[in-house]
Amino acid sequence: MHYDRRKFIRTGLVGTVAMASGCNSIGDPEESTGKITGDPSAGKGPIVLSTWKHGLMANAKAWQVLKANGTVLDAVEQGVSVVESDFSNRSVGLGGRPDRDGFVTLDACIQDHGGRAGAVAFIQRFEHPISLARAIMERTPHVMLVGKGAEQWALENGFVHRDVDIPEVRQEWQDWLKTSTYKPIANIENHDTIGMIAMDANGQLAGSCTTSGMAYKIHGRVGDSPIIGAGLFVDGEVGAACATGVGELMIRTAGSHTVVELMRQGRTPDEACQEAIRRIAKHVPAKEDMQVGFIALRADGLYGARSLYSGFDYAAKTNSVEGLVDAGYDRERD
Repeated sequence: MHYDRRKFIRTGLVGTVAMASGCNSIGDPEESTGKITGDPSAGKGPIVLSTWKHGLMANAKAWQVLKANGTVLDAVEQGVSVVESDFSNRSVGLGGRPDRDGFVTLDACIQDHGGRAGAVAFIQRFEHPISLARAIMERTPHVMLVGKGAEQWALENGFVHRDVDIPEVRQEWQDWLKTSTYKPIANIENHDTIGMIAMDANGQLAGSCTTSGMAYKIHGRVGDSPIIGAGLFVDGEVGAACATGVGELMIRTAGSHTVVELMRQGRTPDEACQEAIRRIAKHVPAKEDMQVGFIALRADGLYGARSLYSGFDYAAKTNSVEGLVDAGYDRERD
């Protein structure tokens, strides 16, 4: 694939200046799209990629960790934890929308270069489920703890409850109860997980994923975000991938694992994401509003993304590119 080197350099510089001035997206001087386009052949790291606009502040924190000689595992944990602590976010952390019974339940997972993994699901009242997932990975022989058992283990291991009451969220839920209509809407923040995959300067990979899940879901529902192979998969020899959107679709297809295995077979990250999306699309009727998206990072530093419908963007940070990038897609929305 050919890239215009001059445009690549220009967008990278524009991204650096705009982010320094506090902008949340990077404008293209010619197109004014609010996005960046850049050469995804970034080579070795540092490279940090994460889903959606909230990935910008997550990437900034992860980059700070890497530049301070922190590990890539530290970077992906601390990066997404910033979004967990943003109580204005309605799809991640304690600021998320509740399930149909009024409870905010949280899921997360983390995985390192060598494949070690930790996950937590269906927990309440903990600000940083991603840190709990890492603790499970490092302190137990298990991969996943869930529900009351996970909460008990967390309290026994130094984690503390935090209660957050957001009147706006409570009122929205009470209004929703009047009709109790449950329907995913593509690109609307009722299912917009933050997933992050990253590479350090030595080529070490890691990934993380955290969410409060779909708004008004059935109490007890768990999506793809804490499931290794569905919402996140890292293989240090091949690459990493993470997912966002309607989690059931990723679970049914082991979506992130599929993307990594396709890269193992020689596909580029973009091609691997596209093939995974096509497999999912076979199960989604045309015009049904169920968005799914993947971002992928290969061990050689090449990265890409794809979604089922238009509207999915991801945040990218390298030594020469910084900002939001539109993913390719299979279907246009009405």
